[in-house]
Amino acid sequence: MPRSHSRTLELPLSPGETFSLLVTPSAIRGWWGAARAIVLPREGGVWAAAWGDSEDDPDYLTEARIAVFNPPRRLRLSGFRYHAKSGLLPFPSELLVTEFDVTPTRSGSLLTVVQSGFPDDAAADSFYAGCERGWQDTFEGIRLFAEARRAG
Repeated sequence: MPRSHSRTLELPLSPGETFSLLVTPSAIRGWWGAARAIVLPREGGVWAAAWGDSEDDPDYLTEARIAVFNPPRRLRLSGFRYHAKSGLLPFPSELLVTEFDVTPTRSGSLLTVVQSGFPDDAAADSFYAGCERGWQDTFEGIRLFAEARRAG
């Protein structure tokens, strides 16, 4: 049975502002530290981010299809392709699904991410654990980016 993990974060931004952080390339570079990001913001569109010093030979590349595009509430990415100089994933990256939900709150919005599709076997354990740690760091980046945006 596939595994999943989730994380939530309350932000001092409106749902529209929060959703914009997820689909605006300059924002993605800001909170995720990606060197490059490309988003074609529509259902069936592309969501991609790359890391590394060389644009021609990135260290990491994550690409997904936008399966659900419902601003400012829901973004679902599927059909992932993941490339790393360190090697391939120990399972098909197409199994992964990442869903973002944005819920209004009194003070802004609540961002929830659920990442699913990790095989429940030892071969996927280290990547799964890395993603859990990665989302913790990513949400800290989103929080800091949102606070700076709110202050600026």
